[in-house]
Amino acid sequence: MTSTSVFSALAPYGWDDAWADEFAPYDAEGLLAGRVVRVDRGQCDVVTADGLLRADTAFVTPHDPLRVVCTGDWVAVEPGGNPRYVRTYLPRRTAFVRSTSSKRSEGQILAANVDHAIIAVSLAVELDLGRIERFLALAWESGAQPVVVLTKADLVPDAVTLSYLVQDVETTAPGVPVLTVSALDGDGLDVLVAVVSGGTSVLLGQSGAGKSTLANALVGADVMDVRAARDVDGKGRHTTTTRNLLALPGGGVLIDTPGLRGVGLFDAENGVGQVFSEIAELAERCRFHDCAHEAEPGCAVLAAVEDGELPERRLESYRKLIRENQRIVAKTDARVRAELRRDWKRRGAEGKAAMEAKRGRVR
Repeated sequence: MTSTSVFSALAPYGWDDAWADEFAPYDAEGLLAGRVVRVDRGQCDVVTADGLLRADTAFVTPHDPLRVVCTGDWVAVEPGGNPRYVRTYLPRRTAFVRSTSSKRSEGQILAANVDHAIIAVSLAVELDLGRIERFLALAWESGAQPVVVLTKADLVPDAVTLSYLVQDVETTAPGVPVLTVSALDGDGLDVLVAVVSGGTSVLLGQSGAGKSTLANALVGADVMDVRAARDVDGKGRHTTTTRNLLALPGGGVLIDTPGLRGVGLFDAENGVGQVFSEIAELAERCRFHDCAHEAEPGCAVLAAVEDGELPERRLESYRKLIRENQRIVAKTDARVRAELRRDWKRRGAEGKAAMEAKRGRVR
């Protein structure tokens, strides 16, 4: 098959000249180029110029959970054989990774080669701004551009109330587009279609956020099963059980994912910094370069909280995510563990000295 026919067949799934250059050595070996549209128990569905193929992933080293084949990967597949095997995947441009519930603090890759991370948040229940910040940290760390989509906007008919909700999320997500969408009546879908038409997007959110309904609206067909969410908390059953890659009729590719109950950080320091960029800017004015923004004199961050410039909730959320990320990193990095121990000892000594000084003044 000619390179031109391969290009035309795979272009709707994101194939470009750069991917063709990366694949050239495998093309010389007679392997097929394809994109993984679904992974299931050691096997995957791969879209190729020869059509949709089923392939085994056993050749790709499974020992590191971050190096397994995942939805969105571009892979080199054997042209024949029973079973057919994936030989390797091309270097990833971006990767969306979260920590697992494992005590070994392993990372789990959810999607690869993503341009936009669409974070679906239901307006049917009270906004959880802390959870939105957590999703945003993972999205920024992945290398993708986050977009927050407030779904079920038809359930908030009052325009003023809706504008306040959008404003709350915009404050929580600096530098991130915030869209309101109703898949039921189509309001706001045109803007979202314009966003996702330019590359690959992954759809993320809790179960019950309306991701499957949104995916169906974008695809223009009922490709994903939809079930009603509970009225009490807006949560639903996991109607999507695997990550599925779908080519969109208006251009672009969408990866739908199961609802995520746990959204643990995995080495996401840069992502956390981008979510709380205003705190990073304030920290530059702190008296001490290693200020922890706890009780240090001359802390510009604490001063901003006192002045009402920075919401206290934002600072508490920042501290929580920073601590969580440090614990995850420390479990796998001996140097970081040692640094954290030294830091804890230093702060303990400073606290003890401050307490003794205070007692001395009281006497």
